[in-house]
Amino acid sequence: MAEPEVCIYEVGPRDGLQNEPDALPTTAKLELIDRLARAGLRRIEVTSFVSPEWIPQLADGDALCAALQERPGTRYSALVPNARGYERFRAARVLSMAAVFISVSETHNRKNVNRSVAEHLERLRSVAERCRADGVPLRAYVSTAFGCVYEGAVAATRVAKLARELLDLGAAEISLGDTVGIGHPSGVRDVLEAVAGEVPLKRIALHLHDTYGRGLANLQAGYEAGVRVFDASLGGLGGCPYAPGAAGNVATEDVVSLFETAGVATGVDLEALVSASHWLEGTVLGRALPSRVYRARLGARARKARSGG
Repeated sequence: MAEPEVCIYEVGPRDGLQNEPDALPTTAKLELIDRLARAGLRRIEVTSFVSPEWIPQLADGDALCAALQERPGTRYSALVPNARGYERFRAARVLSMAAVFISVSETHNRKNVNRSVAEHLERLRSVAERCRADGVPLRAYVSTAFGCVYEGAVAATRVAKLARELLDLGAAEISLGDTVGIGHPSGVRDVLEAVAGEVPLKRIALHLHDTYGRGLANLQAGYEAGVRVFDASLGGLGGCPYAPGAAGNVATEDVVSLFETAGVATGVDLEALVSASHWLEGTVLGRALPSRVYRARLGARARKARSGG
């Protein structure tokens, strides 16, 4: 494969699975991560060190990381909400990047962590300081960057201001999230133009949800604006427990197909992704996955098998 021109940051094992109602066995999660890595994904977020009471699905984060095998060229990361979570992160030697989260919307932030944006930013400072002291790169998720289910429109200047504060805090990468999937391409361009005045776009990623079917259009707008890191989830898994109505993340298969068809190398094997989704759908979840490209490629495989090709 050609040298990747964009980076796909796979969030399926963490953000994708966290909304699943039935706890999955750790062995299944390990198999999922292995399949993603073998498909060529080089950055995979594997779990979250939040309290099991918040997200029971990820209660096995410590056991998962203890069993996870290092793979040359693959970087594993995890969500770290606080100082206690950071201790668990450091005990998991296989992890190379810590991630924190904060919302632009005051209402969403209070629903999520029960404190104001300013209070939460200050709480994240201790995690950022530990990361800096230990030489651990820090990723910061900015939720509701393109609109909030509670507050509606979010000013691009607010997003840019928070992004700058996170950069000053020590974030190596800032992922702007369309948490409820209500963004649109012109809004994405407006936000990125404002953010670029405060933070270099090489430090920016996009985390897009597909609630209204605009995820790929928004991703294309981000690419044209200069972003080169995009979060995605295998099969389109995901959602947000604190954002009613939010659909899953843009599907990794859909993102890879969009770029590769346009001649933009991703370094990811699309057919291996389709096989991974087929395994996850049939063997683990027992329900259909929403990725359009996955369903189309699976149909093509079935037609080929029927024709004896």
